[in-house]
Amino acid sequence: MRIVFLDGLESRPGGDKPRYLQSAGHEVHEPELPKSDFEESLFVAQDAVDNYIPDVIVGSSRGGAVAMGVNPRGARLVLVAPAWNKYGNSAKIARNSTILHSENDDTVPYDDSVLLSTLNKVKLIKAGEDHRMNDNDALVAMLAAVEGHGKTKDR
Repeated sequence: MRIVFLDGLESRPGGDKPRYLQSAGHEVHEPELPKSDFEESLFVAQDAVDNYIPDVIVGSSRGGAVAMGVNPRGARLVLVAPAWNKYGNSAKIARNSTILHSENDDTVPYDDSVLLSTLNKVKLIKAGEDHRMNDNDALVAMLAAVEGHGKTKDR
């Protein structure tokens, strides 16, 4: 499966989550998003989607907000603790999207994902120990969501 992975603000390409997806046999493209310019991050992400043509776009934290702001060109979204509300994004995502979030997240409110899930009638999966979402439970849930057979620990 072809994946565009959009990192969070304090992450950089080559982190635990994209490496986990690669170890499961997926092709992962990680554009480097500018930390200081959200609009430029949208441009870089859209260019990656347009040129790489992924099956799935995974966006983690700020990368989730970026993922919500691009035209996915038919790719499904898997949003990991998406910081959409912090960046003023529209709360509109496709019905085939999936959200993963830890109830113990102290960086991005879990309730933001509950609202996003409710507004769009999409699956919200409780997973992970904290915002980083790099523990085994979170990684397994992310892989299942990417592969389309989400681990059902729904809200």
